[in-house]
Amino acid sequence: MDYRDIITIEPGKRSGQPCIRGMRMTVRDVLEYLAGGMTYEELLDDFPYLTRDDILACLAFAADRERRIVDDQVA
Repeated sequence: MDYRDIITIEPGKRSGQPCIRGMRMTVRDVLEYLAGGMTYEELLDDFPYLTRDDILACLAFAADRERRIVDDQVA
């Protein structure tokens, strides 16, 4: 699974924040829920339009962004 197939960025939606499949749910929303202690199962129950792949795509997006930030600082 390539997160770029799931995570979308549209300038007019949620102020250009990365969203899941063009919806209004952002990567940040999902990461904040997970950081707050929600499990994958709780997220999927509370937001039935989300899939496990959506959650994994958010994590992959965040990891890739972190890697690029670190790489830019080292270069």
